[in-house]
Amino acid sequence: MLKQIEGSHAMAEAIALCRPEVICAYPITPQTHIVEGVGELVKSGALQNCEFINVESEFAALSVAIGASAAGARVYTATASQGLLFMAEAVYNAAGLGLPIVMTLGNRAIGAPINIWNDHSDAMSMRDAGWIQLFAENNQEAVDLHIIAFRLAEELSMPAMVCVDGFILTHAFERVDIPDQAQVDSFLPPYDPVQVLDPENPASIGAMVGPEAFTEVRFLAHYKQRQALRLIPEFCEDFAKTFGRAAGGLLRPYRTDDAETIVVAMGSVVGTIKDVIDEMRDAGEKIGAVALVSYRPFPVEALRDILKHAKHVVVVEKCISVGVGGPLADNTDGALRNLRDRPKLHSAIAGLGGRPITRESLKKLFHDAVHAPWIGPFFLDLNERVVGREIHRGRKVRRAGSTAENILKQLALASHLPPG
Repeated sequence: MLKQIEGSHAMAEAIALCRPEVICAYPITPQTHIVEGVGELVKSGALQNCEFINVESEFAALSVAIGASAAGARVYTATASQGLLFMAEAVYNAAGLGLPIVMTLGNRAIGAPINIWNDHSDAMSMRDAGWIQLFAENNQEAVDLHIIAFRLAEELSMPAMVCVDGFILTHAFERVDIPDQAQVDSFLPPYDPVQVLDPENPASIGAMVGPEAFTEVRFLAHYKQRQALRLIPEFCEDFAKTFGRAAGGLLRPYRTDDAETIVVAMGSVVGTIKDVIDEMRDAGEKIGAVALVSYRPFPVEALRDILKHAKHVVVVEKCISVGVGGPLADNTDGALRNLRDRPKLHSAIAGLGGRPITRESLKKLFHDAVHAPWIGPFFLDLNERVVGREIHRGRKVRRAGSTAENILKQLALASHLPPG
């Protein structure tokens, strides 16, 4: 059914259609509307046979999810930003125990300084925790990926994280096709757990593992992620047959067949990038894009096959691995490593803390990658004047103060406004 609906509420309806049996979450912007939505569906009786558990923290939320999943329930939770960091120990535990929990991550910057706007810092902080990570470009895809995530997590018995850009998607109203219960039931079978605590058949889950077995345990976790590289395209095909539209997959190429420059990105920025590519194509430039849906597992071979004929690859990402560069650029570079005539890779950091990523800035970025390439990560729309003054201050004054507050004062003075 087509609805003009807020992204969070659309996701809540899709999650309810997956028939979770336990939902536990602690509110944190920008995921709050999602768990409020599923909570209302539980309270009204629209979602039956489901227990909504109020918890006192994000760590408690995932801890309850771990216990419920180990007891054999289909489980859902959600978080964002500092909330994900607070549950970090449990994030690793859920993956290490092989529990098929599905979690929405409303992508948001990580402080300090405090910032509630969107980037991908939170998802990247847990990229090595062992969860499947799927990134949505728009709210239709966010709805569809949750349905796919439950099936994928339960098939592999490992947790899955659906990453949706905070505010840009969670709070945006769009036309979304919400499937009916019969469609979801035909795609997502009843939950049949691989492992379950049963008093009639006592077993341990999460026992101590020493050096004699830990390597094998970690290898098998990696092996299951590699299996996901095969299952994700298969489930994408099944989804299209059931729902009549494409969704999921490892990645999606856009106008790449004859492209000499290809842009790699994840999440909602892909929509803006496509608009820029269309404009540049109209001007005669051979440029295309690849939208990564699956970041973990990382689709090395699939990405390499698309990029291998390009001359330039521009990676645009909303994260910075401080002291190194962009993690997505690093992974993309790894995918290109064994090519004989590999394209030149250009890394761009954009949209940190919710900074707008404009078509004008992207168009210049893609042009410069070919005609005026840079070395190392390039920070899109960086205010070099403000940065230069702060560097100068730090060299001249021992007690230079907080960088964040100093930059805000500079910006206030530049705007002829009193700092506040």
